[in-house]
Amino acid sequence: MSRVATAVGAAVAGVAWGHFEAGWVRLHSLDCPVSGLPDELHGLRIAHLSDFHLGVPSRGARAAERAVEWAAARQPDIVCITGDLLSHPRGHARLRALLEHIPGAFAVLGNHDFGIARDPFAKRAAPYGAWPAVLLADESRTLELRGRRVQVVGLDPGRYVRRQTRPERLADPAADLRILLCHYPRVADRVEPGAFDLVLAGHLHDGQIALPYGRGKLRLAHPSFPYPRGVYRRPGGTLHVSAGLGTTFVPLRFCARPEATELVLQSV
Repeated sequence: MSRVATAVGAAVAGVAWGHFEAGWVRLHSLDCPVSGLPDELHGLRIAHLSDFHLGVPSRGARAAERAVEWAAARQPDIVCITGDLLSHPRGHARLRALLEHIPGAFAVLGNHDFGIARDPFAKRAAPYGAWPAVLLADESRTLELRGRRVQVVGLDPGRYVRRQTRPERLADPAADLRILLCHYPRVADRVEPGAFDLVLAGHLHDGQIALPYGRGKLRLAHPSFPYPRGVYRRPGGTLHVSAGLGTTFVPLRFCARPEATELVLQSV
């Protein structure tokens, strides 16, 4: 077989795998340490979903559907969605149908919701109007869970990027657990220490296309970003970055599976 034929075959196989992986969603529970967590909130379960990118052709839409079904079946204490719900307005009906399975979920928007992206297929879909989720844009809601006050704060992505918002000003010092939702993970380095206990973000897709080597991998999108996916202990709070569910630019994922995560809070 010629080198050209070998290269073509490898490329076709890679595209086929990337197409498959874009819908091969990882559904998992993860212990999440939170400093100073009250005993009553130990074991609190938070479903974290992100980056649906609905409205463009991709198996990521199926990943999002599977993730929402799973989250609804788990019946967590809180459901949080950290932005980039739509990449195009044509996905609006599908998004509404998904959110109806997890009523009361807290959500923030991301850059793709406003069509702010280098992705040529992205088109502004926000604002959404009335829908089944609780949309937070520099706003907060407070719940009582297990006899404790839990505050959820969500940031407007545009104001965050322009540095026009101060998240710590929205934090309620009387709350027993303060959760910050922002599309961008770097927020954990910008908030004042002690303002929030838990920070949830997305945006990075774990690189979406990655090349494995040894015990690591080279993420072609955001290759040097310090928080690509997982749990990180930061001065601004415990940070969880979701790999998200959809795709951008190309409808493929490679060594960067879509995921939905149930965070089980642990006292530390």
